[in-house]
Amino acid sequence: MRIPQVIQPSFAALAIVLLTAPAAIKAWQAAPSPTQIASQEDRQKMMDLLHITSLRSGANGSNPQAPNYANYDESKANPYPVLPDPLVLKNGMKVTTAKMWWDQRRPEIVEAFDREIYGRVPAVTPGVKWEVLQTTNDMSGDVPVVTKQLVGHVDNSSYPQISVDIQLVLTTPAKATGPVPVIIEFGFTGPARGGRGGPGPAAPAGPTWQQQVLAKGWGYAIISPTSIQADNGAGLTQGIIGLVNKGQPRKPDDWGALRAWAWGSSRALDYFETDKAVDAKRVGIEGHSRYGKATIVAMAYDPRFAVAFVSSSGEGGAKIHRRNWGELVENVAAVNEYHWMAGNFLKYAGTLNWNDLPVDSHELVALCAPRPVFISAGATEGDGWVDAKGMFLAASGAGPVYRLLGKKDMGTTEFPPIETALIDGDLAFRQHTGGHTPAPNWPTFITFAERYLKEPAPLRSAR
Repeated sequence: MRIPQVIQPSFAALAIVLLTAPAAIKAWQAAPSPTQIASQEDRQKMMDLLHITSLRSGANGSNPQAPNYANYDESKANPYPVLPDPLVLKNGMKVTTAKMWWDQRRPEIVEAFDREIYGRVPAVTPGVKWEVLQTTNDMSGDVPVVTKQLVGHVDNSSYPQISVDIQLVLTTPAKATGPVPVIIEFGFTGPARGGRGGPGPAAPAGPTWQQQVLAKGWGYAIISPTSIQADNGAGLTQGIIGLVNKGQPRKPDDWGALRAWAWGSSRALDYFETDKAVDAKRVGIEGHSRYGKATIVAMAYDPRFAVAFVSSSGEGGAKIHRRNWGELVENVAAVNEYHWMAGNFLKYAGTLNWNDLPVDSHELVALCAPRPVFISAGATEGDGWVDAKGMFLAASGAGPVYRLLGKKDMGTTEFPPIETALIDGDLAFRQHTGGHTPAPNWPTFITFAERYLKEPAPLRSAR
């Protein structure tokens, strides 16, 4: 649905409207912001490039009386039951060896995701020079820690009109005797340039996730996604995408914000490889909601990440695209979300349908193989929008690739009862009884991850 053009009335005409028409007052107050208007204009330019005249509306997640209210009926959730086979080449040949996967099938899948879903990262991207702004010694609960405030200055010599400074905070245990594993989260490090933030879920009772990580002797880091790329379509001519495009609009297969955020996390990993406090071969990555989407993308594309915690990622993340449950492809193609994806993704909410996608999200999970991935969601009441079962099915669908590479799948293809932790394999899943939050699954993820990060003994209390 296109946002109508905003017509600016004269002050006299506006005064008459405000005095005589309460409905007009509400309409004026709800007028789209300049960012929304610029996003709509950018999306329309992409639609014109793709010769798309209209896009289907997404599901309504807030009004049960709406004719397009989101579906939460499992009997209606599976209109396209046949998924692309991750172990069949485009020419129909079956993939039977690890070599065939690495040399032939995996590149086919990557190409499809690059072209149609997440967009292509340029072959050459600017370098990043990391600067430590401040180092402090502090306490996190009972654990003494060292925290570094960092900024990654992206080389903008090719287009000085745009500056990108990646914000990163790294905290490691002060008493560590050597390099430690680190869990990096897509989150908020403070006021971030070039994007909009929002409050996260309420803090749970008990130790924070950071304190749980420190109790294992690990460190943690938080990277600000919006310091890399704005979370709106208006920002696509700014940030890292705008920098490499020299301020010009995207082409249909150019990268979207999810790939840009993932690219930024890889640049943080570049820094970790230079920091003696960090064991860069044991870095995990975590994100929730839209940042859960960025997490699975980062894990799929950068083989250096050791383990991933993908929380409530939903459509555009680990959820099967061909599922009619909660958020749909059409929602992600809407003006407030389309910038996450390649422009080509719009086709599947317009001239094409979900079943026309050349790949689905089980193959995105498969791109993470053979490394461990933990997929998380909350209860349908409170987190139904993200489709817990759709994400479970993606993990299940990736199982054959993990087995081909000598790893273990979840051990079942049956959707488990809520609160059941499937963590015995290299693919893991748990749906908790909370809402749209990762908090209840942090202890389970840490139990899962420590098998791979081979944590040292917990540090002694400072007390």
